Amino acid sequence: MPARDLPDLNVWLALTDPDHQHHERARRYWEAEAAPQLAFCRVTMLGLLRLLTHPKVMHGSPFTPAEAWLAYRSFLALPEVAFLSENPRLELQFVAWTDTATFAPHRWTDPWLAAQAFTTGSRLISFDSDFLAFPGLSFLHLTAS
Repeated sequence: MPARDLPDLNVWLALTDPDHQHHERARRYWEAEAAPQLAFCRVTMLGLLRLLTHPKVMHGSPFTPAEAWLAYRSFLALPEVAFLSENPRLELQFVAWTDTATFAPHRWTDPWLAAQAFTTGSRLISFDSDFLAFPGLSFLHLTAS
């Protein structure tokens, strides 16, 4: 098991929202499968703040901005959660995975997160199987079962 996990936004959201369809699976991951350290990066931090305050995502009961900040800061206050800085090699890896003839332009965030995990030796955690496409990436695909 790697020393650090970089959960995708969908995992952070499922952990935060008890009504999320994957909340129980995310909790099982947190309690039994997580690395000793979990990390946010700028993309997952901003995404969590954005989605927690979105009425549709939050089933008509969005967080206020202050509540969203509190949820994020509550995670960061835990000893096992950290904020992951950008590695100097991140952009080079990001370019390698996106400057190709087969890259789908609607997928910019996935290769950025994958490059963030890859260049910091972190394992990426997601409900999204698209991360299987990144060679050499340590990846745990969470499934509903």
